[in-house]
Amino acid sequence: MLDDTIAAIATGLTESGIGIVRMSGPDSYEIIRKIFTTGSGRPLDLTKTHRVHYGFINVSRETSDEVLMINMKGPRSYTGEDTIEIDCHGGVLMMKRILEAVIAAGARPADPGEFTKRAFLNGRIDLSQAEAVADIISAKNDSAITASTSQLKGSVSSMINAVRDTILEKCAFIEAALDDPEHYTLEGFSESLKPVLEELLEKINGMIDSYRYGKTVKEGINTVIIGKPNAGKSSLLNAMLGEERAIVTKIPGTTRDTINETVSAGGISLNLMDTAGIRETDDPVESIGVRRALDSAAKADLVLCVLDASERPDEQDLEIFKSIDGIDKRIIYLFNKTDLAQKLTADDIVSLSRNENADCLSISAKNGTGIEELFKHIEELYSAGDVSYNDQTVITSVRHVNLLKEAGSSLKEVVNSIDSGMPEDFLTIDMMSAYRALGGITGAEVGEDLINEIFSKFCMGK
Repeated sequence: MLDDTIAAIATGLTESGIGIVRMSGPDSYEIIRKIFTTGSGRPLDLTKTHRVHYGFINVSRETSDEVLMINMKGPRSYTGEDTIEIDCHGGVLMMKRILEAVIAAGARPADPGEFTKRAFLNGRIDLSQAEAVADIISAKNDSAITASTSQLKGSVSSMINAVRDTILEKCAFIEAALDDPEHYTLEGFSESLKPVLEELLEKINGMIDSYRYGKTVKEGINTVIIGKPNAGKSSLLNAMLGEERAIVTKIPGTTRDTINETVSAGGISLNLMDTAGIRETDDPVESIGVRRALDSAAKADLVLCVLDASERPDEQDLEIFKSIDGIDKRIIYLFNKTDLAQKLTADDIVSLSRNENADCLSISAKNGTGIEELFKHIEELYSAGDVSYNDQTVITSVRHVNLLKEAGSSLKEVVNSIDSGMPEDFLTIDMMSAYRALGGITGAEVGEDLINEIFSKFCMGK
């Protein structure tokens, strides 16, 4: 229903200097006139759009709040509808009272994501741009913001629409030639179509390939810290976080359960997990922690194996090497305690470990030395390489990449059909399948149920 007026608190429900109550719909201007009084006492003039008005919101007969009110006439608003934003004092109770006053005057509470949903339904943005709004809100690092902002500006939409336009143009020509063979000929058309499709496939595959980096940017790198007791795992976690998050003692087995934190390594987020020291133990609680440590390492994207470089490798180290040698994960061996005399070398790792993806770095978690180098090394391992946001689209959504794969598969079938000498009218079947799949990304080819599901995951007030 786009003929009603919705309202919600657009800022977080926490104490702050400023809070925003947003209203959108055909009755927005009528509703604000009922509850807003100008600071000058003159009648409210809403004839000019995009103006800031100073005054008071009448919460009740006895109570009002001093506010700034902004009126935005549709379609020049976020939703494309008449929109009112009330900048009030950021007390939780006051924001709720103002929202209650707006609803009492004729609005209804907005559903999660309904403002952005209306922007999509009113043609202000497409579905990929709407999803980028949610990604910007949940972004955990600068690279995620950059990728989402690029999508919001239409980087995904532009490329998808260009591919769809080409497909539609070729299908239209085939249909025209079949309907009017006197004026249009299909002679040699399949041969000229094949390189066009191969170029489209190259673009689609480029977007699919970008998802590996896009997923890393959006979700972060699941990073597990493992090692034997007292190797310095918790000290490393604290050093990477820059705070005393984990308890550090000389007593082996202090950490018995996993500790989860997030830290930024340049433009990439690391989802850190500190684990129990890996060793043989009769303690049932510690045994569970050791098993969880090994399970977490097997599921991680990156394993930081902390070694006590002031000691020669012992049986516990050998067991750790053995347990992680078989996992196909990126591993960084960290030679910790470099502030002490060194007894462990990179040659030991080469001789004891069979993991070909492992790197070796020296650190002192206690003194914080080598931590910046560790961050830089991780960023280099997971950087975008030659990806440029100016000339290459980065895909961050699993929904998008699945639809791209579906479209790519359909276009490959068209190429195979051309090679098999199939008639042109047969080619349009798979071409239109690719066209529809790509339309699912922008929202041109989606059902109401999917739209509702996507926007239900948005935060309230957006």
